[in-house]
Amino acid sequence: MKPGIHPPYRPVVFRDRAAGFAFLTRSTLTGDRTVEWEDGQTYPVIDVEISSASHPFYTGKARVLDTAGRVEQFERRYGGRADR
Repeated sequence: MKPGIHPPYRPVVFRDRAAGFAFLTRSTLTGDRTVEWEDGQTYPVIDVEISSASHPFYTGKARVLDTAGRVEQFERRYGGRADR
């Protein structure tokens, strides 16, 4: 990598406030606030709207669309292939 043109890559805590979930990783993002982590160190914290702890797909609360019902509704409205 070319020196002097890349932002610093440092440890950062990402926190999902809705789920009360936080994880420590490395990023180029910076935050104004800091948090003391489990290891006793202080890291910048980035608050996020959604993470794997609160996303419906990962929590198993995702809604499944009734595709069979939608197809039947379409065929009733516009006619099936048998009509042709």
